[in-house]
Amino acid sequence: MPDTTNEIPKALEAMVDMVLRYRPKPASAAQKKRKRKQKKAIGIDRSRAPRVAEFFAGIGLVRRALEGEGFRVVFANDIDPTKAVLYQANFDASDLVVGDVCSVRGRDVPDIDVATASFPCTDLSLAGNRAGLAGKQSGMFWEFSRVLDEMGERRPSVVMLENVPGFATSRGGQDMRDALAKLADLGYRCDVLPVDARWFVPQSRPRMFIIGSRRHDLVASPLLRREPPVCTETLSAYVDRLPSKDPHWWSAERLSCFLRSLSPIQAERVAKMRCADRPEWATAYRRTRNGRAVWEVRPDSVSGCLRTARGGSSKQAVMETGHGNVRVRWMNAREYARLQGAPDFRIDDVSENAAIFGFGDAVCVPVVAWVARSYLLPLLQEKFPAKHRRVTTKACPAGMSLMT
Repeated sequence: MPDTTNEIPKALEAMVDMVLRYRPKPASAAQKKRKRKQKKAIGIDRSRAPRVAEFFAGIGLVRRALEGEGFRVVFANDIDPTKAVLYQANFDASDLVVGDVCSVRGRDVPDIDVATASFPCTDLSLAGNRAGLAGKQSGMFWEFSRVLDEMGERRPSVVMLENVPGFATSRGGQDMRDALAKLADLGYRCDVLPVDARWFVPQSRPRMFIIGSRRHDLVASPLLRREPPVCTETLSAYVDRLPSKDPHWWSAERLSCFLRSLSPIQAERVAKMRCADRPEWATAYRRTRNGRAVWEVRPDSVSGCLRTARGGSSKQAVMETGHGNVRVRWMNAREYARLQGAPDFRIDDVSENAAIFGFGDAVCVPVVAWVARSYLLPLLQEKFPAKHRRVTTKACPAGMSLMT
């Protein structure tokens, strides 16, 4: 698996820069007149909860976040039956359609205010095959936009897309341009938000959100003027405290292999942690360096990005050190749930690996809740500033200036 540490800030910077530079083709006088009529026709009943259609719903963490902020999900769709089991165990799933989004038609979607789409990142991720929106998985964006198109004037006033930062650099940025152009064709002016789960929980999980509005000409959001939240919690508040004899800890032989694989820098890091006078926790990933499988330990008490573990290289290990000891085990599904902001999520109806896969392919609940509270609700409630000004903010990559 390639090391993406240095690529993520570059991707975020390119992403924000792209949305600032992007402009749709100039509209004709007839198109401008039609757009003014459409804006008048797009009404939102602010006396009720905003209605949401959740595409690529997965296990339902977007729903968990939005309903916690006063939204109401009235339609959901996902193709994975195992994820659907988790969805059904945690929500009233009467509005969940389990099946291929290619089979969903615009007429199947009820009247809504917001449509969300956490479409597959497989072909966009820096760790993936980089086929982009032409790929079989990430290309499902086009099916989402087709459904919106088929809804005609019933299209929601707001859309929210979520994906990895690699979307910004996929095929030299062409995929982002194509997506923005398609959304513009559907009447949406878009904004891009880079957000990291690290602001809320001890998990490094950079993500990007595209917000599109049919009522507002967005340039870049007032949300980006604000200081990002600061999470002071560490893994100690999220990991299970297992007894030293618990069978989940790796055997002495396996632990020895783990330690032997460490580079000198990594070994020195572990040695210092081992000598601490109190318990400490860190996470580790198995990577391939120079054709050799090695383990690498994070230098902080923060989880790496949780992934869809369908192989040893994607699974994250938990290391406990202190008082001269070191123990290692796999991170469990309940710890995944906590790090995704859903500590009380019911997971007993599926296997441990299925639950881990579901959480690794999901959103972080407090991230979506923050975007909803700070951006979506003001947008829907007509509390959005009409004027924009150029600012520099710590909420975006260093040195970037945004139009807000």
